[in-house]
Amino acid sequence: MIEKRDFYIDGAWTAPQAGRDYHVIDPSTEEPCAVISLGERADTEAAVAAAKAALPGWKAVSPAERLAYVEKIYEIYNARAEEMAQAMSLEMGAPIDLARKAQTGAGSYHIKCFIDAAKTFNWVHPLGDGTPGAMIAYEAVGVVGLITPWNWPMNQVTLKVIPALLAGCTMVLKPSEEAPLSSILFAEFVHQAGVPAGVFNLVNGDGAGVGTQLSTHPDVEMISFTGSTRAGKAISKAAAETLKRVVLELGGKGANLVFADADDDAVRRGVVHMMENSGQSCNAPSRMLVERPLYEKALEIAKATAEGTRVGSPREAGDHIGPVINKSQFEKIQGLIESGIKEGATLLAGGLGRPEGLNKGYYVRPTVFADCTPDMTIMTEEIFGPVLSIMPFDTEEEALAIANDTPYGLTNYVQTQNPARANRVIREFHSGMVVANGKSRGAGAPFGGVSSSGRAREGGRWGIEEFCDVKSIGGWFE
Repeated sequence: MIEKRDFYIDGAWTAPQAGRDYHVIDPSTEEPCAVISLGERADTEAAVAAAKAALPGWKAVSPAERLAYVEKIYEIYNARAEEMAQAMSLEMGAPIDLARKAQTGAGSYHIKCFIDAAKTFNWVHPLGDGTPGAMIAYEAVGVVGLITPWNWPMNQVTLKVIPALLAGCTMVLKPSEEAPLSSILFAEFVHQAGVPAGVFNLVNGDGAGVGTQLSTHPDVEMISFTGSTRAGKAISKAAAETLKRVVLELGGKGANLVFADADDDAVRRGVVHMMENSGQSCNAPSRMLVERPLYEKALEIAKATAEGTRVGSPREAGDHIGPVINKSQFEKIQGLIESGIKEGATLLAGGLGRPEGLNKGYYVRPTVFADCTPDMTIMTEEIFGPVLSIMPFDTEEEALAIANDTPYGLTNYVQTQNPARANRVIREFHSGMVVANGKSRGAGAPFGGVSSSGRAREGGRWGIEEFCDVKSIGGWFE
């Protein structure tokens, strides 16, 4: 049993003042694998006080010096990448190859993108030509609270901690209590890099406790949260009294429009993307809308791809998916699969229960439903599991109407070889991100949505700007 009860406060590992034990469950065995402490108000107060005390000094450090600290974190992160992969595989069930490549790789990728963005970031620059002495300055928001989820731990920690450091903010990180081991390890990296005491602090806790305490604390100027839409609404309400900035990256119910002229790999690619990380991604393409001439062939491909998706232990090497995070999530997914069956969708692959040969652990069968209708529960609720819903469409207008008929607006997808149609659909999607034909959005591109998906813009230059206040200046002396 791993024991990690201490918090990282003011540059040192500190025993909780009022913590209580919490067992981290290995989702592949349903057994405890570690014990941490959940902090109480005294621990939150100590962390915020340390961040507040460190703020003037850290803001005064030059951007170049702050960048040097981040470059050191990047170096340490890469050198200790295997430790990070093992931590995430254990705590949230990512198969070890996925943990090494995608989960750990996401953190390294984002740190590098922030380093590149910081090198060309204009912290103070002229408003424009013809306005002598008019300047714009980007300055640190102040003390920030960072609340991160369990599904992509280092993806989200690096998307918050690194730009906050570069902007000159000091911070308190509250990672998910479901998957805290990777964040505790990341705190070791920050310490090893020599970041000054109090700049970065970590307190483990739950949303109702430490999360709410950070959201309501008068000395915390900003909350950056990634998680469910339900929790995002609660944080917004809690933070309103102190008028702090709230940046939310929330759920999604992505539509994937597959036109009849899509490339040969489009359907398979969509199914694989849906099943990645056991479907536990807010940007998953969970609604596949297929133009009718391609529909029957698409169902054959989707069925074969899902049935060929292996489910297995996180400890095993290979290209398979692991368990979902915990019992409550497993039961929620089972309930939604059952609703799909009851509401009349055609079960193409998977279904209720665990995969064959897996009698313990929160493993879900890769599931595909066909002949769905827009009003079905599986087409409207974020499932957060390896469950794909497919339906046909006849016209571009119909497909777009269905795609946009959701409170969410994170990522949508389109598959077509018609350039004019692709660009038209891209512009008509109501979402913060669009991916066409599997093409990358590019290094340093912002990640975030609209509507009930929140309106964060994390990554690259936009991610740094999230942690800055803009100061408008007149009368600047050249």
